[in-house]
Amino acid sequence: MAEAPVLRAVRFAALAIAVVVLVVFLLAQRRAVDVSYGESPSPREPVPEGAAGELAGLTVPSVEEMTALVEAAPVVRLPGATATWDEALVDAAVAGTDVRVLVAPAGLDEDERDRVRDVENATVLVMGTEVTDGVNQAYPDTIPGWRAQFALADVTNEVLDLVALHVGDLAPADVDPFRRREPTPQELEAVAVDLRDGLPHVAQGAALDDVPDKPDAFPGDALYAVFPVQERDAPVPDYGSALASVFPDRPVVVMYGNWVEYHGPHADDFAEVAAASFYGQFSDRIDAYAYPQAVILAAYLDRVTDLRYAGLFDRPLPYLAPDPLDIALPALPWAFTGCVAAFLALSARAARVRPGEPRTSPARLAALSALAVEVSALSRDASLTRGLARLGSAREALETGLPEAHVRRLLDAAEAELDTTARQLGRPDYRPSAYLRGSLA
Repeated sequence: MAEAPVLRAVRFAALAIAVVVLVVFLLAQRRAVDVSYGESPSPREPVPEGAAGELAGLTVPSVEEMTALVEAAPVVRLPGATATWDEALVDAAVAGTDVRVLVAPAGLDEDERDRVRDVENATVLVMGTEVTDGVNQAYPDTIPGWRAQFALADVTNEVLDLVALHVGDLAPADVDPFRRREPTPQELEAVAVDLRDGLPHVAQGAALDDVPDKPDAFPGDALYAVFPVQERDAPVPDYGSALASVFPDRPVVVMYGNWVEYHGPHADDFAEVAAASFYGQFSDRIDAYAYPQAVILAAYLDRVTDLRYAGLFDRPLPYLAPDPLDIALPALPWAFTGCVAAFLALSARAARVRPGEPRTSPARLAALSALAVEVSALSRDASLTRGLARLGSAREALETGLPEAHVRRLLDAAEAELDTTARQLGRPDYRPSAYLRGSLA
């Protein structure tokens, strides 16, 4: 049986596709390996002094007035100061010594800070939560220390360290005043109702107009709850853990004063790294100045963005358009194999000659001509006319000695036309595949 034109086209199309796939695959092997992460979109330009709202616009008394205050009491708190400490521990540490502690507000400009430094009888200076003695500075370097300093404005450990330095004692062990408790159902619901409405929760006393626009920090919609500096002597409601239970699989960012903490997916391996990276770099600025909470939160989210782009965690990075070639390359060998298999299978089918079918072009011409004569008595269809024309052309090609391939193509076309005629007559016995076998049986 002759190979149908459609099958021949499919066979050679498979071969052509296989060749193209092979060429593309071989050319792609010349590509150099280039592995890189996307560049973090967080800002890199420094912010000019005072442009972020970190100066509170406060003033302090004159040097003479502050000197008199320090002379009169071992620990002096100036108006506007926000730092807190364990009064019993600090009073006991300075008792019987010449150490004097002067506590000033945060966010003073340089002139006001110089005025505080000029108080010569003050041994320990606290400005905001920055603790110095004019030469040395005490600061926390652990997450509990930063959390106490920025969530409670606590400077107990830093003051005690400098007092011990001046009296020649060993620094005492650090104390952690930050304690947590579960929020009451009423407290939790007051926060959750805002979050369900798609709004950040800003508690009374907090200063946040809106969440900074940092879409690359957390994938999906993060939830934000912002609170003022917490009371030092009272347990702090653990809103982060509670909200992570209410809103599973949602990033939850909770802010107490200037302390930002993350809860939610992958918090165990991400929250501490983000906090340590952020406060390890910026604590010196945050403790001495009065930055708005929105500025602190924006800087924290920028650091989270940097960490995500750095690829430190086995987490999805912000979306980068995939390279189609990288996706297609692993499939190319399989596509090549499939195309070659299709070509070989179709070639084997075309080469197979069924028993009883004519094996030579003259025999096929004679058998098809006989079929055409029988069918012509039953049909005047256009396909029969085209088939007779193809048979006539094949006969002329044989008589003039044209190439065998040309004769086979004409006979294939004639066979296809006669097959169409038989199907239109509804006579399967006149289809060439059946007639030719029967004529030689």
